Amino acid sequence: MNPRIARIELRRSAAPWTGAVVLAAALAFLCLIPGPWSTGSALWTAQWTSMAMWTRHMLVFLWPLAVGLGALQGLRDRRSKMTELLAGTPRPAWHRAGVQAGTTAFTLVSAFALLLLVGAVLVLAGDASYFHLGWLPISLVGALGLGAGAVFGMGAARAMPSILTPPALAVAALMVTNFLRHHRSSDAEVPLALVPNPVALLAPTVAEVHETLLTLSAPVHLGQTVWLLGMAATGVALLAAAGPRARLLALTPLVVGGVFALLLFPAGPRDTYVVDREAAVQVCDGPVCVTTVRQARLDGMAGPAKEALRLLSGALGERAPVGVRETTALRALSATPERPRDAVLVDFDDGALAGARGERLTRFLIGQGIVPLCSPRSRTESGTWEDAAAQSIAAAWVLGEQPRPLGGTMISAKGQAETSGPVWKRFSALPRAEQRERIDAAHTAALSCKGDALTELNGGALR
Repeated sequence: MNPRIARIELRRSAAPWTGAVVLAAALAFLCLIPGPWSTGSALWTAQWTSMAMWTRHMLVFLWPLAVGLGALQGLRDRRSKMTELLAGTPRPAWHRAGVQAGTTAFTLVSAFALLLLVGAVLVLAGDASYFHLGWLPISLVGALGLGAGAVFGMGAARAMPSILTPPALAVAALMVTNFLRHHRSSDAEVPLALVPNPVALLAPTVAEVHETLLTLSAPVHLGQTVWLLGMAATGVALLAAAGPRARLLALTPLVVGGVFALLLFPAGPRDTYVVDREAAVQVCDGPVCVTTVRQARLDGMAGPAKEALRLLSGALGERAPVGVRETTALRALSATPERPRDAVLVDFDDGALAGARGERLTRFLIGQGIVPLCSPRSRTESGTWEDAAAQSIAAAWVLGEQPRPLGGTMISAKGQAETSGPVWKRFSALPRAEQRERIDAAHTAALSCKGDALTELNGGALR
């Protein structure tokens, strides 16, 4: 492409505005509008992979927007009534098509790169200690998706020159993308789609991010790259096509790219969203371990966790856990958490743990060590009232204090106090030996998920 011609095209076309609209829309969603990308341990500025995945997820609406704006750009010659004039010039049609498509794709890729730059600055400003380059393929395919979508929209509008084409293409792209994309199911470990997995991967977007350890596999990157390059080639060919036969032949790259992509894509979602093994490696300070991606939390966690293990050893004796480690097992949102006998498992998506520091962290780990949860608890799932009450009573017994409400859950402090108060009153009036027996019974019930820990602490059914 001649640089001088490209500069003229950038100055006189709407391509720069296309990139500006896409960048502004993405930043508005991620920075100004509250959503799952702004909360939890997998928020978009927490880690490099989550930043790349959330920006790719934004293609749910950015890609249809790019297709529609590209189609609007493709109608430029018709709106200016210059189609016949340009057709009579000696300049090859493919040359004009390449300049138009190249400048539009360049502005969209640049807009996506600026979005990633903002995300990178925010990640570096946070506490992300795990740097890797595994996020780059995720973002490169996203940038390619925006450029290819806009170029395809330009070609489609040239082939169907109607003022209704841009909005129709944008709406169709939005509907197809949302129908194909993966969704996080409450009863599945990884996101699922309504259609066969290879077909779902034709959408350039990804599912919402709930696990910082999940990333996309290499066959997904390769297949989507082939598919999107075929889409871009079809868009350029449609821009240069002069007749019905040429337009029909222009669809060849799209079809061939789609066929090869379907052959490359993984058959199932479990091979699409895979665990980043390097990120999941445990980094330890004695008996306290976290994943590499959470290494920045280890220093603040080691002291309180070791104190909690010491106190648990005195409370449970030989049955006490001997370590604290971060869970790395994938599970469905509604699945029962792991409850090993030899370790206290921590999940940084647990709202009660997320803001816990110092003495509050020690109290949380004691409660979790004696009464591990059978019901899931996260920032959107707070377990049960009985779980919170049982953990607060167990921690109070070990620390020799009155029960305090568990912070960071969706259960109010007043509600927790009303549930735990009567049980604590009866429990604390018992001899120490009987209190110990009930703590052991509650611990056994929680580990097996047979029976209810609060009922065991109460000595019978709650009234």
